[in-house]
Amino acid sequence: MSHILVTGGAGYIGSHTVLQLLENGHEVTVLDNLSNSSRESLRRVENLTGGLIRFIQGDLLNPTDIKRAFANSSIEAVIHFAGLKAVGESVSQPIRYYQNNVHGTMNLCEVMQEHEVKTLVFSSSATVYGDPQTLPLKESMPTGTPTNPYGQSKLMVETILRDLHHADGTWRIALLRYFNPVGAHESGEIGEDPSGIPNNLMPFIAQVATGKRKKLSVFGNDYNTHDGTGVRDYIHVEDLADGHLKALQTLNKPGLETYNLGTGQGYSVLDMVKSFEKVNSVAIPHEIVDRRPGDVASCYACPKKAKQGLNWEAKRGIDEMCRDTWHWQSKNPNGYFR
Repeated sequence: MSHILVTGGAGYIGSHTVLQLLENGHEVTVLDNLSNSSRESLRRVENLTGGLIRFIQGDLLNPTDIKRAFANSSIEAVIHFAGLKAVGESVSQPIRYYQNNVHGTMNLCEVMQEHEVKTLVFSSSATVYGDPQTLPLKESMPTGTPTNPYGQSKLMVETILRDLHHADGTWRIALLRYFNPVGAHESGEIGEDPSGIPNNLMPFIAQVATGKRKKLSVFGNDYNTHDGTGVRDYIHVEDLADGHLKALQTLNKPGLETYNLGTGQGYSVLDMVKSFEKVNSVAIPHEIVDRRPGDVASCYACPKKAKQGLNWEAKRGIDEMCRDTWHWQSKNPNGYFR
């Protein structure tokens, strides 16, 4: 098995992927600045798997930290999650997002080149498609103009990685365009633990369910969707993590491929609220507020390429997403001891 460096590995998607890497016999080093994550997530992963994680607290904006991760190690590939990800925040803090997400990735690639490590799985986003003109979204479609700096930063990194592969054809790169990760590990031991007010729908719903938040704000009910609220392709985080392992397995020869990781099914905000209430027998008070800057009406994937190229498809449905989210939140009402 391989030694994998996971940047941002203490975060939500990172910790679930680290767990699956350990379960599959890989050696794992995590580099994380803990700006929006907790060291506790990795302790719990170690407890669940019986494995050991080499952890380095460091920042991609500091090349010395990245070099520490590669020092005296046999790293063969990198899964790159580290990045800021709040759409609304990116609108108000664009420079911070470009510096962190774009410059940080460039630093990572430079150090990878120095150590002759040229296998990379990149955490991209469906936001690179911009405001979709047709659905479902296919990898062959041209990328649009992302409606927010977060999406722009992901598209910039994709462009940089394409240019890098064009300049040096020995690189092996998978660009994984996520749709909307939700859910948690079935144990309820690890899950999404945002600091402050959640930016994403499901952790906010879960915090309303625990009484931590009074009600859910639904951003707009006048979109061109079946109930007026935004439609997204929600994917269980365990399925998403599995997609990264499948991508690693396919990177056995030079090349660059792009894959959507989604279910192909769109659900509205109110669909998710109703399912959460039904599956978990809890009420979710909510109110309609103004649209949020940078949001699009509908976004869902065509997942066929991932099924063909990665032998991967999402296995968990909306009820499992809602059940596992609530299991995590009810078991950890304050997240990782915040």
